[in-house]
Amino acid sequence: MHYLHTMVRIRSIDESLHFYCGLLGLEEQYRIENEKGRFTLIFLRAPGDKNSAEATKSPLLELTYNWPKENDKDEEYSVEGRGFGHLAYRVDNIYDLCQKLMDSGVTINRPPRDGHMAFIKSPDGISIELIQKDGSLPVQEPWASMKNSGSW
Repeated sequence: MHYLHTMVRIRSIDESLHFYCGLLGLEEQYRIENEKGRFTLIFLRAPGDKNSAEATKSPLLELTYNWPKENDKDEEYSVEGRGFGHLAYRVDNIYDLCQKLMDSGVTINRPPRDGHMAFIKSPDGISIELIQKDGSLPVQEPWASMKNSGSW
């Protein structure tokens, strides 16, 4: 297992980058704009983590900005109670780990239907994202048909 990132939701890209980069000294590693999902992901690294971040894309801080709804331009974007998103780990075999967790009574909230990503929760309700190392495994059952359970 390899630690990847911690995700936090943000209200303003400019204000957040000023705080995290301008004041704290973190540096932007890369950014993803997802028009279909209406969100922007900005991955930051500490200056001392430059080599690791370039080689393994970790350890990083993921800033998640959800775009305002088109019909609600005046709506206040709230991250209250949702500011912390999840921890993320790269795993050697997502299917094996999810099976082990499930066999131990852990609910797989978002099964690895795509052979790439799953979500579980800690006993304290902390969301944990599991990401398959080196891309995706071939899609297989029972994961491909498994429904989501709860939230993550």
